[in-house]
Amino acid sequence: MIASKTLLGGLMLVALGLGAGVASAKTCDVSIEGNDAMKFNLDRIALAADCTEVQLTLKHTGKLPAAAMGHNWVLTETSAFQPVATAGTAAGAAAGYLPKDDARVIASTKLIGGGESTSVRFPTSKLKKGGDYTFFCSFPGHWTVMKGKLTFG
Repeated sequence: MIASKTLLGGLMLVALGLGAGVASAKTCDVSIEGNDAMKFNLDRIALAADCTEVQLTLKHTGKLPAAAMGHNWVLTETSAFQPVATAGTAAGAAAGYLPKDDARVIASTKLIGGGESTSVRFPTSKLKKGGDYTFFCSFPGHWTVMKGKLTFG
């Protein structure tokens, strides 16, 4: 009887500990806009150290369709930014100008046109505090000007 009470008490502590981990989860919402002038409205995104996941929403504020002026939001380590962008151009429109299943892509949205919006949710466990990250639009030619820095922590 004493052993079973001790076991039950231990299981309750474990359950409480697991519940505390869930309670401390924090989703950080980020909104960013892209327009027909090939510009994001942000060139920096700073994520707080207590964010456990990110819910990023991209809104295309322009009027042109995705085939002419499509935008997406892609996040990579800065060292992978240009190679991923180049590979995205080679992947073509059908692939959303992103290389398929590329491990260098931390997070990305689909390609959208004027008046549309899309979102992506990703865990910050994919990021290192103080890491060097670049976000960009992978549409051909856009990534040279539609880019910014993301910081975490």
